[in-house]
Amino acid sequence: MFRVYLITKAVLPGLSSIVGLCTRCCFFFLLSRYLQMWLGKHDLSVTESTQQVIDSAKVICHPDYNASTLDNDIMLIKLARAATLNSYVNTVPLPTSCVATGTQCLISGWGNTLSSGCESKYPDLLQCLYAPVLPPDECSDAYPGQITNNMLCIGYVEGGKDACQGDSGGPAVCNGELHGIVSWGIGCAQEGYPGVYTKLCKYVSWIQDTIAAN
Repeated sequence: MFRVYLITKAVLPGLSSIVGLCTRCCFFFLLSRYLQMWLGKHDLSVTESTQQVIDSAKVICHPDYNASTLDNDIMLIKLARAATLNSYVNTVPLPTSCVATGTQCLISGWGNTLSSGCESKYPDLLQCLYAPVLPPDECSDAYPGQITNNMLCIGYVEGGKDACQGDSGGPAVCNGELHGIVSWGIGCAQEGYPGVYTKLCKYVSWIQDTIAAN
């Protein structure tokens, strides 16, 4: 598997050859002039024949992003030039409907592989995980008063497997469509605290309208 890598250590799922999608709007907006995308990456320790390096041209934050609640945690990144699409660099379709509870999703990234303690370990090789979409009530019970209609939980309530620091902005691909973006959580892979994702089905119109206008 190959993905897009930002030099700020966030995975960037692609929507088209010139537009990518990410989270943590305020942080990336401040660094927008310095963002660079590495497309077609698998091993960060080497230069790969599959990779394409493209600068960002524009960062577009969701107008209702809330840094306190992390609601509407989504932004678009316009590439300075179109990527060359091939078997290593390609796009992920937007959702045609909201994903059903229990659906298995593929999560990938180069984030921290240590779930607890003060130590961290960031791998060179792209890591992948299959995890289910959790029922909305389990998500709300895990984070009382913090889950909005624009969020969903993917993972395991019992812990053990999860996205982590460095995976933020990464994709959750379910049934071949991009349904989630890694957003936030408490710790990593901790019992009772599944990962929280931006719910992409709530943003299809905004994404399409924003791409058309830019």
